[in-house]
Amino acid sequence: EKSLVGWLRNGICFQGEALAMVGQVQEGMAQIREGMAARRSASAQCHLLGAQGTLAEAQAKAGHPEGGLATLDDALAQVETTGERYCEAELYRLKGKLLWMQGDQTKAGDCFQQAVEVARRQQAKSWELRATTSLARLWQQQGRLEEARQALADVYGWFTEGFDTVDLIEAKALLEELG
Repeated sequence: EKSLVGWLRNGICFQGEALAMVGQVQEGMAQIREGMAARRSASAQCHLLGAQGTLAEAQAKAGHPEGGLATLDDALAQVETTGERYCEAELYRLKGKLLWMQGDQTKAGDCFQQAVEVARRQQAKSWELRATTSLARLWQQQGRLEEARQALADVYGWFTEGFDTVDLIEAKALLEELG
């Protein structure tokens, strides 16, 4: 029964993510926070980092990127404290995304680079693809087209399947834009 309760707590977070993705951002954030609180009250820290990343995205979507950045800084501090690093690359990518939203291209690029480095170190190709796609978009805006194309082509070329997934579809579209 305890394992089912744990799945229910995770499900609350996932339901909140889905709500935020379809535009019910306030309701989604409330669900994510509820699920996170339930996990913490049960002393179950597992999977909280992913929920914090989702919450940060929802906060930015709600027009509060500074709140999202605070959430991500907390999550990244927990990465260092707990050693739980499964979504570390994605947390750095999201931080870069929010910094870019605030107009800080330099710090955004640093975060995207950090995300790529973490993903490579972990041999997490999906996270690397996401981070490289974000970095390539930034470089595209900065006029660094060849550098963006080459970096993204290198990662994209690694994949042999899954070309109908959102991340690979987006990467392919960006590669086509970059020529």
